[in-house]
Amino acid sequence: MTRKIAILAGDGIGPEIIVEATKILDFLNSDMDLGLEFEIGLIGGAAYDAYKSPFPEQTIDLVKAADAVLLGAVGGKKWEGLDISVRPEKGLLGLRSELELFANLRPALLYPQLVAASTLKPEIVSGLDLMIVRELTGGIYFGQPRGIRELASGEKQAYNTLVYKESEILRIAHTAFKTAQKRNGRLCSVDKANVLECTEFWRNIMDSVAPEYPDVELSHMYVDNAAMQLVRAPKQFDVMVTTNLFGDILSDTAAMLTGSIGMLPSASLDINGKGMYEPIHGSAPDIAGKEIANPLATILSVAMMLRYTFELGTVADRIEAAVNKALDNGIRTSDIYSTGMQKVSTSQMGAAVLSGLK
Repeated sequence: MTRKIAILAGDGIGPEIIVEATKILDFLNSDMDLGLEFEIGLIGGAAYDAYKSPFPEQTIDLVKAADAVLLGAVGGKKWEGLDISVRPEKGLLGLRSELELFANLRPALLYPQLVAASTLKPEIVSGLDLMIVRELTGGIYFGQPRGIRELASGEKQAYNTLVYKESEILRIAHTAFKTAQKRNGRLCSVDKANVLECTEFWRNIMDSVAPEYPDVELSHMYVDNAAMQLVRAPKQFDVMVTTNLFGDILSDTAAMLTGSIGMLPSASLDINGKGMYEPIHGSAPDIAGKEIANPLATILSVAMMLRYTFELGTVADRIEAAVNKALDNGIRTSDIYSTGMQKVSTSQMGAAVLSGLK
């Protein structure tokens, strides 16, 4: 059985971390005869430089033909002066939209070896293990109309539209409930129903779906309170589900509870489980080329890909065990380093995980 993976390194630290993740895939493919095939493509700023588009036709064809996509990161100061329609981030939004990757799964798991790396007290974060399910192809990031216009008074006005269809909320609701079923059976839906009609609609639909999942306890929370609770008592949450904008913000907050955003992978799935997998940390252009980026989020994204799209859970377990072994051995990149540990480069951390696999 052939499994095709489109590899899009992107910009900033993307190429550095993708190299380490690809080494893991190459080894497992050879060691376990997984039938993986890799094709390389361009996205983001790198694609704009080559094709004057952050998501060119060549890349569109590539990702459509693939069974899964592994992405590094997009964006950087080099392209900030471009028109918003061709900035690198439009490549990522285009990829999500083209493949209808509506469900973004972002785990926030604190490895016990990294409790001291969190900025919160150990008793607050020790044992943290939550999943944020973010709606990814609707909401204010995609809503129309949008733009900047001049009013009759001559003053300029910028505007964006928050909009969700019933079908968009229903499908992310079912994904979230099913995710909660596989965990501890608790789902918190985050909205701003006291102010925004769109998210009041969201809350009503979540309530309408709940009876189909009697084994899941559904609760609701306003987004401002949810942000506070993530910092105050994050272990109260099991699975959180929310809109595109709120999910973007809350998942980054949850990431820092774990000690470093460089530790956390993500999966973006379509209705059939085809997915795009990426670290959540972004392109970090300020450290690009310095060989200090943490590749573990990307390597763990590979584990998520094997688990969710290819249903190779035992292979994913091997990767996660190898990451744990590297951490047990005191191997640390600078973002998770503490006194007494061994500080290593991007490639050295990748080599430590590869050694654990072998």
